Amino acid sequence: MKINGNEIRPGNVIMHKGGLWVAVKTQAVKPGKGGAFNQVELKHIVEGTKLNERFRASETVERVRLEQKDYQFLYREGDMLVFMDMETYDQIELPEDFVGERAAFLQDGMTVTVESHEGKPLGISLPDQVTLEVTEAEPVVKGQTASSSYKPAMMENGVRVMVPPFISTGERIVVDTNELTYIKRAD
Repeated sequence: MKINGNEIRPGNVIMHKGGLWVAVKTQAVKPGKGGAFNQVELKHIVEGTKLNERFRASETVERVRLEQKDYQFLYREGDMLVFMDMETYDQIELPEDFVGERAAFLQDGMTVTVESHEGKPLGISLPDQVTLEVTEAEPVVKGQTASSSYKPAMMENGVRVMVPPFISTGERIVVDTNELTYIKRAD
């Protein structure tokens, strides 16, 4: 699908210079002299390199639609993660570094969305929030509760998160998987 250069928005995936790029930031610029343009910060989907480009309204770019499909996380095998297509029951293996540091949040049976282009997986999105048990938290120091100070706590998956002072070992909390932050106590 062709779109004009001034229609590129953050999150759009475009075909540019022979590769797939995702728009990270866009800014419409209207200089006093000359025509308006769209200043776009692009990130290469596969290599992760960044590029700043100017697109004029008269230029057209190829916008790419990624296929999104839900998969269920089954298990870890060495440094590979095994997922199952929930419709066809086909299994795919993805390297752990493909998922990145958020791989620690994968739980058995969790549904994730895999984005792919022409059958090649390009990205994965986990649920925004997961519930985890606190396995290690410092005790509350008396008189420290007045200030809004957070303390480090270790989750069951080995990830450290800053939590409010009232959270103690053994409690279940809800954690944001994108920001790696505490949201609330689990019900």
